[in-house]
Amino acid sequence: MYVDSSLTRCKIQFVARHAPHPPRLSPKESLILELLIEERAKYGLELVGASRGRLKRGTVYVTLGRMEDKGYITSHTEAAPPEAGGLPRRIYEPTALGRRVHAAWAAAAAHLVPGFAR
Repeated sequence: MYVDSSLTRCKIQFVARHAPHPPRLSPKESLILELLIEERAKYGLELVGASRGRLKRGTVYVTLGRMEDKGYITSHTEAAPPEAGGLPRRIYEPTALGRRVHAAWAAAAAHLVPGFAR
């Protein structure tokens, strides 16, 4: 089997030149970051309540996990208040990267679609 080494070299150079995709935010990720940045650190069900119906219980934790994997948020466990009882809560906070990505997305949205900005 004949392999053209110049073609292989060209493919390798082409792939190597492309930078990774820039950070992206889904509408849910953007909303979560907005709530965490503008208000304070929250646990998952607090985010659902603060979203006024825009986040659902069934998807918020999947989205939070994905955002933590991307480095947009960080979390730690905190004991539940004595009056509430129950299991410890996982508290979510935005990272510096999450704040920068959210600011960049908000600025781009305001510039590209002025009616989109809140």
